[in-house]
Amino acid sequence: MSPTQILMVLATLLLAVPLGYAALAIGNGLRLRGLRQQRFSLPLGSATAAPSGAAMALFSGVQSLGRKAAIQDPTRISEIRDRLMRAGFHSREAVMAYLGIRALALFVATLGTVLLLPLALKAGGMGPVLLACLLALIALMGPDQILKMRRTAREREYADGFPDLLDLLVASVEAGLSLDAAVARITEELERRYPWLSVHLRLLTLELRAGKSRKEAWATLADRLGIEDARSLATMLRQAEEMGTSLGDTLSVFAQDMRAKRMLRAEEKALALPVKLTVPLILFIFPCLLGVLLLPAIFRLMQSFGGH
Repeated sequence: MSPTQILMVLATLLLAVPLGYAALAIGNGLRLRGLRQQRFSLPLGSATAAPSGAAMALFSGVQSLGRKAAIQDPTRISEIRDRLMRAGFHSREAVMAYLGIRALALFVATLGTVLLLPLALKAGGMGPVLLACLLALIALMGPDQILKMRRTAREREYADGFPDLLDLLVASVEAGLSLDAAVARITEELERRYPWLSVHLRLLTLELRAGKSRKEAWATLADRLGIEDARSLATMLRQAEEMGTSLGDTLSVFAQDMRAKRMLRAEEKALALPVKLTVPLILFIFPCLLGVLLLPAIFRLMQSFGGH
């Protein structure tokens, strides 16, 4: 291996190992939180797994970094909490863990840059400089991109599951259940197909049981989901409650609208498919097809002219 490749491998390890440990620490922290809640729900004398001391120490270190970063910029805490909740992180420690991971990534990227720049000046190549820029880019944009990918995947699940949610709501309300009881009932039905949507519905049920008003609970659900269909449903339920209209008829009309929107989205994706296939066809399939058609003719021409 060349010296540049060795430096690239070492710098990648410098960034990957701390981030991997930080992710493992956060996962262990969330798992320990779940075990703690499960321990309180179990009868006395039940055995539970003991936490790892190294993981807890590392998780505490990441949280302390996050607290220091939060003190420096406290105005963004609510915004970061909303982004984390939309990405699927509902723990109270998620904000501090996220800020700690970002601070740790920046520290590792800075350390890697400091180690690589003297080698770049000595060797005179651009490889270490490009690798240092890559490390800085990963440290700055990596956590945000991971959150964005998780949020996009969950929003796609919410958008796909919302028409089914409304159909089940209409069926339950028309069968005689109240809206709150219908939500609690359909949460169990949607758990296998749409697990993340069922988590938010379960939170909605708990908020309603805790005494929160219906319009506030549905508005909070819309904020957590972050899709336009949920906001429209929350607005529709608030207006139906204020005006005293029939909830079953209103949900039926809204469910039909959601089914029409789902068909429009499917047709839009189907119509956009030929445009998306144009570039792969030109770059990969068309040259192969051109070669298959023209190579035999070129070979015969070469044989004919070669014979003369």
